[in-house]
Amino acid sequence: MFIRKPTKNKPIIKKTITLFILIAFLFNSTVSAQQILSLPLPGAMIPLSAGFAPVIIKGIKIYEDNPLRFDFIIDSGDSGLKNEALKEETAKIVRYFLTTLTVPEDDLWVNLSPYEKDRIVPNSFGQTEMGRDLLAQDYILKQITASLIYPENELGSEFWEKVYKKANEQFGTSEIPVNTFNKVWIIPDKAEIY
Repeated sequence: MFIRKPTKNKPIIKKTITLFILIAFLFNSTVSAQQILSLPLPGAMIPLSAGFAPVIIKGIKIYEDNPLRFDFIIDSGDSGLKNEALKEETAKIVRYFLTTLTVPEDDLWVNLSPYEKDRIVPNSFGQTEMGRDLLAQDYILKQITASLIYPENELGSEFWEKVYKKANEQFGTSEIPVNTFNKVWIIPDKAEIY
C-alpha cells in the first residue's frame, strides 16, 4: 500500500505543466490548420493572380454494358502536372464528381456568411473532401473581395464612390444607414452533354 504525502508544490507544478501543454496544443493546432489548407491569415490582403486553367474533367465516357464504368477525359490545363502528380489531381477531381452524384443536390453548397453562423455546410457535404475544399475557396473568395473593395486602394475607392453616388441618386443623400454586406457567389458555368 502506498501512502501519498501531500505537498504544496505539486499542485502548482501540475497546473503549470497542464497550462504549458494546453498552450502548446492550441498553438500547434492553429498553425497546422493554416498550413494544411494553405490558407491566408484572416484579414490578410490578397492580390489578384494571373488567370489559370486548372486540371478539369472535359468529358466522361459511359459504357452501355456497364453503367457503373466511366472513363474520364482530363485536360491538364495550365497546371504543368505530369505523371504521379497529375494522377493525384485527377483522382481528386474524380472524387469531386462522385461526390456530386452521391450528395443530394440541395446539400451541395457552403456558406461562410457572418450573418448565418448556423448555416456553414450541410453535414453530408461537410464530411467530404470537396466540402472542405469549397469552404477553403469561399474563405479565399471573401478575402479577395474584401481586398478589392478596400476603400484605401484605387479600385476600392472607385467602388465606394460608385456606391455612394448610387445611394445619393436613389435616396438624395449618401449619409444613410446602408447595409454594405454583399454576397459574392461562385456559380458554375454550363455543361454541354452530347
